[in-house]
Amino acid sequence: MEQLHAHEVLHMMEGNSYSESSLKEAIIQKFGEHQHFYTCSAEDMDADALIEFLKAKGKFMPADSGFTVDITKVCNH
Repeated sequence: MEQLHAHEVLHMMEGNSYSESSLKEAIIQKFGEHQHFYTCSAEDMDADALIEFLKAKGKFMPADSGFTVDITKVCNH
């Protein structure tokens, strides 16, 4: 299975807020349980690893009931 860029998840998050568990559920529902992702600096991440990576990179910002994507921190390439 080909890996998807993490941008796919970040754009899916736009306008929505999540907890870590609800984000994982949304990723699995949209992309499949076995989908792996890559970024500019990492690859072969499952949903759990991707969420931890994005959190550590500061890609999330607080929202009403959890967090959402900070779209200003999404690279555009």
